[in-house]
Amino acid sequence: TSITIPDSVTSIGGSAFSGCTSLTSVTIGNSVTSIGNWAFLNCTSLTSVTIGNSVTSIGEGAFNLCTSLTSITIPDSVTSIGYEAFRYCDSLTSVTIGNSVTSIGYCAFSNCSILKEVYCKPTTPPTGKGYMFSQNASGRKIYVPSNSVSAYRSAEYWSDYADYIVGYDF
Repeated sequence: TSITIPDSVTSIGGSAFSGCTSLTSVTIGNSVTSIGNWAFLNCTSLTSVTIGNSVTSIGEGAFNLCTSLTSITIPDSVTSIGYEAFRYCDSLTSVTIGNSVTSIGYCAFSNCSILKEVYCKPTTPPTGKGYMFSQNASGRKIYVPSNSVSAYRSAEYWSDYADYIVGYDF
């Protein structure tokens, strides 16, 4: 039901915990640098994820279909969020994206039907792909650094969400 990935582990392999439907809590140690593709796919009871401060990449579909996950904080160490990484996280209401993220994959946070708040800390808009935040809650806001609002609103793929981008002082 719960797991702590120890500091002796440096990566979580693809599909490592995929389909562990009784898993409710994951703490990823501070030596892990990558979370593999589909690592926690369809962990439908997962409510709590703590990502260690050394993770630099979150793989494709890593938390796809984690339908009980309510919030996620992506640490400042992360530079890339893969394709469909958090797609179909039906209980996700809040996401914080750390300030080092430079790329967000296709449909990374799409179909998170009650996602209302995205806090995106990078001052330069990460390279995006289509449908990053599609099919979120009505009225969803994407909070970005106040001095970067116009850059986000005009950036490729971010411009699709221009009406929802709001300045925020982090």
